Amino acid sequence: MRGPQRPGSSADGNLPLELTAFVGRSAELGELARALESGRLVTVTGVGGVGKSRLAARAAAAAAPRDGVWRVELAAVRDPGFVEYAVVEALGLTDHTTRLPRETLLEHLAGHRCLLLDGCEHLVDGCADLVAELLRRLPDLTVLAVGRRPLGVAGERLFPLAPLGEDEAVELFAERAERQGLEVRDRAEVREVCRRLDGIPLAIELAAGRLRALSPGQLLERLDDRFRLLTGGGRDGLPRHQTLRTAIGWSHELCTPAERLLWARLSVFAGTFDLEAAEYVCGGDGLSSENVLDVLVELLAQSVVSREETATGVRYRMLDTVRAYGADWLAATGDAGRLRRRHRDWFMGLATWCELDWFSPRQGEVAARVEAELPNLRAALDHCLTEPDEAHLGQYLAGSLWFYWAGCGRLSEGRRWLELSLELDSEYPRSRLKALWVLGYVAILQGDAVPALAALQECQEEAELVADPMAVAYAEHRTGCLALVTDDMARAETLLRSALGRYREIGELNSNVLMGQVELAMTRAFLGDLPDAVRLCEDVRRVCEDHGEHWARSYALYVLAYAAWQGGDHAGARELLTDCLGHAHGFRDLLGSVLSIELLALVTVAQGDPAEAAVLQGAAGRMWPSVGLPLFGSAYYNAPHELCEAMARRALGEERYAECVRQGALLDREAAVARALEYFGVRPLDALPSPRGPVRQRRDGAGMRKPAASPTRKGGETAG
Repeated sequence: MRGPQRPGSSADGNLPLELTAFVGRSAELGELARALESGRLVTVTGVGGVGKSRLAARAAAAAAPRDGVWRVELAAVRDPGFVEYAVVEALGLTDHTTRLPRETLLEHLAGHRCLLLDGCEHLVDGCADLVAELLRRLPDLTVLAVGRRPLGVAGERLFPLAPLGEDEAVELFAERAERQGLEVRDRAEVREVCRRLDGIPLAIELAAGRLRALSPGQLLERLDDRFRLLTGGGRDGLPRHQTLRTAIGWSHELCTPAERLLWARLSVFAGTFDLEAAEYVCGGDGLSSENVLDVLVELLAQSVVSREETATGVRYRMLDTVRAYGADWLAATGDAGRLRRRHRDWFMGLATWCELDWFSPRQGEVAARVEAELPNLRAALDHCLTEPDEAHLGQYLAGSLWFYWAGCGRLSEGRRWLELSLELDSEYPRSRLKALWVLGYVAILQGDAVPALAALQECQEEAELVADPMAVAYAEHRTGCLALVTDDMARAETLLRSALGRYREIGELNSNVLMGQVELAMTRAFLGDLPDAVRLCEDVRRVCEDHGEHWARSYALYVLAYAAWQGGDHAGARELLTDCLGHAHGFRDLLGSVLSIELLALVTVAQGDPAEAAVLQGAAGRMWPSVGLPLFGSAYYNAPHELCEAMARRALGEERYAECVRQGALLDREAAVARALEYFGVRPLDALPSPRGPVRQRRDGAGMRKPAASPTRKGGETAG
């Protein structure tokens, strides 16, 4: 998934084939740009490998030069029900409510100009339904779709893309040869190779990838042999879609047995993958893990696989057409089931290690890694929930990702996976219990109290029946959290103290446990015992800093800031809140961000700037619909907001206050956070951890643990 970008702007020499050097197509680019000016839905169609994605990306960037183009890559999405989640992910949106993703999209895309949906052909119904509503309700939006089939939406304009002309095809062939340090002259055999391949860019690039071993004349000879087998000697009867498959098949035949085997096995990955995953999943039974890298290098040289630099390091990708060929080959070998299980095992192990590493200095790397692997994690979840006798593994995996669902703004998708997993029967209660308390936690954060309470009660009752003290502790903890946000402070204190006692008895310590202590501190603060609240949160801060933990620490800082404000230490409260806001925003934790801005508004008015305080309240007001009920509908949480509003209204007057609130409501989340931090003299780039969303820089992943195999078939419990 990709966010707003200028396609083709990267200097990386090993971009995916669809983003390699843009050769020719100037006439088509102009025609597509004109189509986008006159139509609100344009679908670029054509055979696989003809260059649809590349052309569409260029045209979309030109059509929306100011706010960029939101590009959504759908090739890795397998379930039409997840199309909207994929778009939400690509746009970098965070919504903590129970709203459907479509409502979030409708709100966010208002005023935006261009959305590019790339790879729609296997999801036509889901894409068509979404696009139709977006266009109906967002009059300024233009959608550019890419696929081998039309969407069939009223008003759709089709833009069929033909292969390259002969001169352009020769230019592309020469350019790909030059990349390998080879010079290819415009000779008759080169033109004949391009004609044989119908000018299809992907087929030409695959053929050019063989120039290290074969001359153009030898390429032509081998192509002729391949086509004669398919057509009985006649070339005219071969349709273009078969030309591409023939070129891919021919490239496949020229591979060594080890290269063909790795090609097939790599097809189990969704989206991108890294070397360690490839070595584990694809190694063994005819291809040792130690040899995977050498074979992968050869596939890179032949343009079967492409290399990408990302925030999590070097990753690899196969184009969907190439992956599909490998998948067919894998199915024919009868080994597909085993490879999918190995894929599942790797990503079960990855989720387990990431859950453990969340309570460490590597939280930022963990968040980035899980986001990069989300397509593969979805594929693993889908496998677990569709294969017989693997429901417990799906429950375990969905539950193990609690830190990502809750801490990184993925509540809606997390809840969907948790609910799907719990619809299935499982013989392993511990996995089910974990999914239940995580579901309850997610529902609380969405402000959905009734389903939250039902899940937590079921978890506690079943946990007591099977004598699972850890699940009892988590169910009790989250029930106490629910009491806190629904203003039942006495019950909240009782449950949270009991849960913390249970954690101590079983030796549990992680981000969740520390959040329980923060929630108890918030309860004590609301009940007026500020010294006890400060004591509890200073202890949390110390433990977090000892372990390099930032997420739970940010909530401890929020409570400390509340206590500092209550004690009249406005400067101290401001410093704590800017630290809290920087980290919450970096994790895309919308709840932590909006709570910080609300309290910063009160500190601002207390320090003598009611206008800026009103602007911050307006910005927070815009954010709350994506969180849920403003301030949980809690009188305790709402009291600082009401005090700030009263002070600002009194100082500014009704008209000026309303004007400032409207000004703040124009700020999106990024702008609101930047303004709040800059106002207090904190540069956003200093305060924020590495940015989420589209990756721009390479980060060192040192210290990340490698997943081994999956957990035991009994599921296992790993809490944090």
